[in-house]
Amino acid sequence: MENQYNKTITACFVGYIVQAVVNNFTPLLFLFFQRSYHIPLSQITLLVTFNFGIQLLVDLVSVGFVDRIGYRASMILAHVLAAAGLILLTVLPEVLPSPFAGILAAVMIYAVGGGLLEVLVSPVVEACPSRNKEKAMSMLHSFYCWGHAGVVLVSTLFFHVAGIENWKILAVVWALIPIGNAFAFAKVPIAPLIGDGESGLQLKELFRLKVFWVLLVMMICAGASEQAVSQWASTFAEKGLGISKTAGDLAGPLAFAVLMGTSRLFYGRYGDRIDLDRFMVYSCCLCILSYLGISLLPLPQLSLIACAVCGLSVGIMWPGTFSKASAALPKGGTAMFALLALGGDVGCSGGPTLVGMVSGALGDHLKMGVLAGIIFPVLLLAGVILCGKSKKEIVKNA
Repeated sequence: MENQYNKTITACFVGYIVQAVVNNFTPLLFLFFQRSYHIPLSQITLLVTFNFGIQLLVDLVSVGFVDRIGYRASMILAHVLAAAGLILLTVLPEVLPSPFAGILAAVMIYAVGGGLLEVLVSPVVEACPSRNKEKAMSMLHSFYCWGHAGVVLVSTLFFHVAGIENWKILAVVWALIPIGNAFAFAKVPIAPLIGDGESGLQLKELFRLKVFWVLLVMMICAGASEQAVSQWASTFAEKGLGISKTAGDLAGPLAFAVLMGTSRLFYGRYGDRIDLDRFMVYSCCLCILSYLGISLLPLPQLSLIACAVCGLSVGIMWPGTFSKASAALPKGGTAMFALLALGGDVGCSGGPTLVGMVSGALGDHLKMGVLAGIIFPVLLLAGVILCGKSKKEIVKNA
């Protein structure tokens, strides 16, 4: 039976690559859009907020319709919207009176697809019969990291060889990935998340469980711990080492993404030999040390190394929390996964915001902003320990 679902798991891996494309391709074009379409930087910045804001909304709304239309239809819809948004990005800025309105509309379309993928992919993998679901979940989430790294590397190489003015060709090429994967999801077997004759927990039932609130806070802290450093890594590299933005992106966010993916790949291969709780505790401790290193080490080169180590430390946090939630609340259903995705996105937005606000209040002192962000891995560590003490509630609701 496991062999029958290998294609399903592979399609889910590609689904996370699709999400990496829709989240990370357009930001590479921001400065080009600013120059060619004469769009103010303040509006360009709004595109990131809009993208993740739409995904947050989709996380919330999906609770009401995914179970009604089914996982297969929802998966196909997510991929179609992702592809449509990337293709329309090449068309709408030219045909609408305002190029910015065209870009914003395209971002809105692919953001809905990206938000759906975030809600759907993890539960589809969780439902597949496998011997070690924690390994599969960690391997799954590593593909977002490889997708992120691939988008940066392939796009940078394309722009260097063909010229950034030919970006529309690359956008269509990236759109072929979700188109192909939509056809895959039309055929692969999809196992039910909840067994026949059973129903998932409703929102009000989830909200009554203390362990759910602990898991939700853990997801918020997982997203915040990851993005609070990832979003500022390029700035560290540029300012500290005095290098170009392209080199800064490669030395900062790319190194972070590769090491985060390496951590997830490691647990994905050897997770059956490693206790998840212990691995998460050690990762949280390493994350706290990396935050301290970024903030307090005097040499910028050492701070940049600490940024990369942070990527290694946060790798297990997001997939590990999903795995703990699945084990703790096996009847959590779509509602649980959607709300956990929502919490993760809140953290991804809130972590960098806190770092930026504290840095700004202290005269653009970025290191002190990161030091304030240490609250996230500390809370996550507390959450892992609390989950270990909540086994009575877990057993009762299993």
